[in-house]
Amino acid sequence: MTVQVKDMVFDKVAIGPVSTRIYQGAEYGKGSPIVLYFHGGAFQSSGLQDNAVAESIARAGAIVVVADYNAPFGGVFPKPLEVGYSLFSYMANKRASGLGDRNSALLVAGEEAGANIAASVAFKARDHYADALDGQVLISPLVDPFMGSKSIREADAIGMRERWAQGWSHYLSGGGCHPYAAPCLCSRISGVAPALIFTAGDDPLRDETLGFADRLKQAGVAVRQHVSPAGTGWPSIYGGVTDKPPGWHDCITNEFGSFVRDMRRQPVPLKT
Repeated sequence: MTVQVKDMVFDKVAIGPVSTRIYQGAEYGKGSPIVLYFHGGAFQSSGLQDNAVAESIARAGAIVVVADYNAPFGGVFPKPLEVGYSLFSYMANKRASGLGDRNSALLVAGEEAGANIAASVAFKARDHYADALDGQVLISPLVDPFMGSKSIREADAIGMRERWAQGWSHYLSGGGCHPYAAPCLCSRISGVAPALIFTAGDDPLRDETLGFADRLKQAGVAVRQHVSPAGTGWPSIYGGVTDKPPGWHDCITNEFGSFVRDMRRQPVPLKT
């Protein structure tokens, strides 16, 4: 499916204007899901850039809004989350952005550090705006500031261990470690929106991703998880070094499409 791309400034968001890049599958239409997407970059990247994951989701017929969430106030917690939640609240208010319609599901999504923001927005939505969020899509979420998993030891091989360590230091430099900043440390995780969670066999974030998925499931959250085999170039999603050509695009498109169809059939449980 062809994807249309355009840049737009949301100038009526409570925290101030936010620049976005919007990906629309050419066959989007009435009731197309809307996805508020947070890019990766180890909590330190800003600016609008092409995003292959967002494009893959749009190919499933979604309208994907990639937010430049670090630009307004920087990348230190809680500012990125404040921007993300403000954007979510704006888009949930009868689709004030002009995207989609009242039949459109609203989801949050992201990769790596952006998946951290998406998960945290989902927590905050549960606490303050529970009925507005229909789902969350977390792609290799960076959720453990202690970087203590077994698989994270593989991060040196793809050139990401130091970058992630620096990213966490930057993100938490405001002091303290609030559960919204590190979702894996949150003690109250029940009641959040259904989740689609991705990782891969050669993803150094694999263990913390699957660990977070297990905690969600144990708390009664509907979770659909997908582990791509090693060799699909998965680390390229968040800038890791890999000698394999990216082969994950269709997987994300297909799994997202299936996830949305399952959501629409609820209360039938999602696959776990």
